[in-house]
Amino acid sequence: MLRLEGVEAGYGPATVLRGVSLQAAAGQITCIMGRNGAGKSTLMKCIMGLVPARSGSIFLGTTRLDGMPAHRVPYQGVAYVPQGRRLFGPMTVAENLDVGLLARHGDPALRARVLSLFPRVQERLSQPSATLSGGEQQMLAIARALCLAPQVILLDEPTEGLQPSMVQAIRAVMLTLRAEGVAVVLVEQRVEAVLGIADHVAFMAHGRVEDVLPVPGLTAAAPQFKTYVGV
Repeated sequence: MLRLEGVEAGYGPATVLRGVSLQAAAGQITCIMGRNGAGKSTLMKCIMGLVPARSGSIFLGTTRLDGMPAHRVPYQGVAYVPQGRRLFGPMTVAENLDVGLLARHGDPALRARVLSLFPRVQERLSQPSATLSGGEQQMLAIARALCLAPQVILLDEPTEGLQPSMVQAIRAVMLTLRAEGVAVVLVEQRVEAVLGIADHVAFMAHGRVEDVLPVPGLTAAAPQFKTYVGV
């Protein structure tokens, strides 16, 4: 389980996260929702050590992540797919995957397993990643993250701007990961998409997690969506 307790973080003198406490269980999809500026992406970066926690604690199981150098966090079993994908554009699809496999010593069985989830990626191994479509690039970014064999994967708006077929393909992968016991933490803005996939929704506002609700029984008419997500 990924667990945050009273986490505060920010940039320079600006505080963004204000006492955030949150849990993401294995084999569940936890969705983080909130308006722009609520602190969702900063929360993801803080878990990864890219934005240091000023106070509070972050645990994966019994391993404490806060204070750990950012380059060591993936080795603990946490993968991150940021907005914008951050692929190595001139490198081929295969080379991008090899970067992800470095933490697992290039495990060929893991590589084959990841590619089985993304047939489109497998068809384009020799192609420079910059030449892929937007949806294919997102698939590659997720595939590269899965090359860590993570216990937790953080996805920051992975389906934003993608055509419906790509959205469905990525959704199917998230459901597969959940079934395999991976903890999926998803930033998403579309209410209907969240209700169709998540186990819990954490609503953020002003750098705080204001409410966490189980999805069973939750509808688009729930007041939290209007309070924390609606324009």
